[in-house]
Amino acid sequence: MAAERALDHMDGISDKTAPELPAIDAKRMALRYILDAWEEAIYDGLDPDCIATAAIFAALSDMIATYGDEPVAAMCERLPERIRAGEFTLHKTRQ
Repeated sequence: MAAERALDHMDGISDKTAPELPAIDAKRMALRYILDAWEEAIYDGLDPDCIATAAIFAALSDMIATYGDEPVAAMCERLPERIRAGEFTLHKTRQ
């Protein structure tokens, strides 16, 4: 499962409840929820590209509501270098 592969790249997953979690554990727990929902949507027959587009839209909309247009736009300007650096790659393919 993609959710389990993603979490394999994050050590020290905590089983604590949300109010007690340090920020890094809360982020890991949030990722687990998102990846589990992603897997369920794929199982229900939704196209992964459709799910990805909806997830990006939801994330950016929420961030803009919290931080505003300009800070989120500035963060997005750094995405190409972060992507190329492998920050979002869950598994590497050897060639």
